[in-house]
Amino acid sequence: MDQQTLAHAQEIDFSLLALFLRASITVKLVMLALTLASFWSWSIIIRKFITFRAARSEGAAFDQAFWSGEPLDELFDQIGPTPSGASQRIFAAGMLEWRRSHRQDGELIAGAQARIDRSMDIAIAKEGEHLNSGLSFLATVGSTAPFVGLFGTVWGIKVAFEEIAISQNTSLAVVAPGISEALVATAIGLVAAIPAVIFYNKLSGDADKITAGYEAFADEFSTILSRQLDA
Repeated sequence: MDQQTLAHAQEIDFSLLALFLRASITVKLVMLALTLASFWSWSIIIRKFITFRAARSEGAAFDQAFWSGEPLDELFDQIGPTPSGASQRIFAAGMLEWRRSHRQDGELIAGAQARIDRSMDIAIAKEGEHLNSGLSFLATVGSTAPFVGLFGTVWGIKVAFEEIAISQNTSLAVVAPGISEALVATAIGLVAAIPAVIFYNKLSGDADKITAGYEAFADEFSTILSRQLDA
C-alpha cells in the first residue's frame, strides 16, 4: 500500500453515523427499519414487564380478599360488575352468571354450572389475549431481523463492488468503507433480533403462568359454586 493510499485510509471516518450516511439508500432504509423495530420491541418489552407486574400484584391482592372468608355476594357487591383488575373481572363474570341463573322465585335455571364455567372461560381468554398482545411482534422481529439485515449487507456489498469496478481500484482502502457500511446492517439486525427472541420466550412463559393462575382460580371458584348448587 503506497503512502497516498495509506493516508487516504486513515482519513476515512468509520463511526456508525458516517457509515450510515455513506450507505446507499436501500441500506439506509434497512438500517432505519431495523432500528425502529428494535425501539418498538423494547417499548413492548418494558410495557409488558409493567403489565405483568401489575397483574401479579392485583391477583395476589384479590386472592387475599377472596379467601378472607367474606361472603362472595358481599365481595361482588364491593368490586361491582365491571372491575378494573383481571382476577376481579373473572370473578365478576362468574358471579354475574350465577345471579342471572336464579329465577325470581330463587330456584336455579338448569345448566347454571356450565354457563358459569363458560362465562369465566371467556373472561380468561380475553385476559390471556391482552397479556399476549404485542408478543407476536417480538417473535416476528426475532425471526426476520437477521435476514433483513443480511439483505442490507448483500445489497451494500453489491454496491461496493460496483463502485470498485467503476473506479478500477481494488485496494483495501477503497474496499473497506463499502464493506463496513454493508456489515453494519447485519449488526443492527442482530441487535434487534437477539433481545426480541430472549424476551419473547421470557414474556410468553410469564403470560402462560399468569393465565394458568387465572384458570386455577376459576376452577376453585367453580368448585365452590358447585357445592352450593348441590346443597
